[in-house]
Amino acid sequence: MISVELALRLRAAGLEWRPRSGDRFVIPSREMDADVFVVSELTIDVHQAPTGPLIRFNGTTEWALDSVPQESVVWLPHEGQLREALGPRFRRLEPIGEGLAVVVVGADGAEERHVDVDAERAYARALLSVLGS
Repeated sequence: MISVELALRLRAAGLEWRPRSGDRFVIPSREMDADVFVVSELTIDVHQAPTGPLIRFNGTTEWALDSVPQESVVWLPHEGQLREALGPRFRRLEPIGEGLAVVVVGADGAEERHVDVDAERAYARALLSVLGS
């Protein structure tokens, strides 16, 4: 799983989130930074309110939190979502030493390798490069 810091960098770079079932997220700055939540029609869903999307917590009796604005949560995209966001610039995922490299076509047409310890983090780093170009 990517770190909250990496997810925040992706959001700042312009990666948009349209919440759907199975998406992971955290609620930072509320003493819940380490708690990862998952959107699910059964317990956590997305409601389109006049003020914008709300992440609603349904049937969670232990929570005093009924909903939270989408902009207050940080999406933690998974490997498939990151790969999909790379679009046609993605070339391949390859093992490299103790980690993995995501190979993409850079803005100049040359291949770039983005290396990290796991695939999701490598995909996130490659996507940061693509969003920045």
